[in-house]
Amino acid sequence: MRLRIDLAYDGTGFRGWAAQPGLRTVQGELTSALATVLRVPEVHVVCAGRTDAGVHARGQVVHTDLADDRPDGLPDKLARRLNGVLPPDVRVHRVVEAAPGFDARFGALWRRYAYRVADSVELVDPLTRAHVLAWARPLDLDLLNEASALLVGRHDFAAFCKQREGATTIRTLLELSWVRDDAGVVVGTVKADAFCHSMVRALVGCLLAVGEGRRPPAWVGEVLQAGRREGAAAVVHAHGLTLEEVAYPPDDELAARAVQTMAKRVAGDVGDDGDD
Repeated sequence: MRLRIDLAYDGTGFRGWAAQPGLRTVQGELTSALATVLRVPEVHVVCAGRTDAGVHARGQVVHTDLADDRPDGLPDKLARRLNGVLPPDVRVHRVVEAAPGFDARFGALWRRYAYRVADSVELVDPLTRAHVLAWARPLDLDLLNEASALLVGRHDFAAFCKQREGATTIRTLLELSWVRDDAGVVVGTVKADAFCHSMVRALVGCLLAVGEGRRPPAWVGEVLQAGRREGAAAVVHAHGLTLEEVAYPPDDELAARAVQTMAKRVAGDVGDDGDD
């Protein structure tokens, strides 16, 4: 039986998603809780996007495989049991038996992140300080969106990624746009088929330099074309970033999507599927 687990977490107290010896991670907490609830020595899980230290998630998706002899009705009970064991900064929202061919990582069509910025004194709220970046200078949404439009599409994002040997930095950015929410906080939406290491936070850091007027919108395109991290704006803090949603195709297309994505990974080593 393959289970799909939908969960959320506050990344403040974690050293990221991926398990690391001696460090507190989301994967470590989840696998420990699963092992306790299922009464097994260990559990292997696969996530849709491996978030970095301090990055949050509202829409993380995970799959895990269980033995065939698990009792009927287990998925219905598992969410409640897991939340009884997990720490309060991790919550399981749903556990269901996955459709045939489902793969949390390779089956995803896209991942959507949001980056939140409070760009005036009036907007800085101590109650949201753990997931909203406080920015000292006002941001111009028109400038942000003008510059962002230059990045949408299929490009080599080497200037915005930490390089990994043998991995490509070519990605398809499906959406990059900015609005103010009802409270006035600036919210950037970033959606792509996949992301490479530090990509979202590097994009946001570059765009904020434009939004506050230090750089013209065209500069972003120049950074992209240069293909080098040198001269680009600094990577912004992790705490403003949240994994909001992961999308999958209809059930009858899941297996084909996973096979297609895995083939691309082998051919071009696209690399990580999260902003770690």
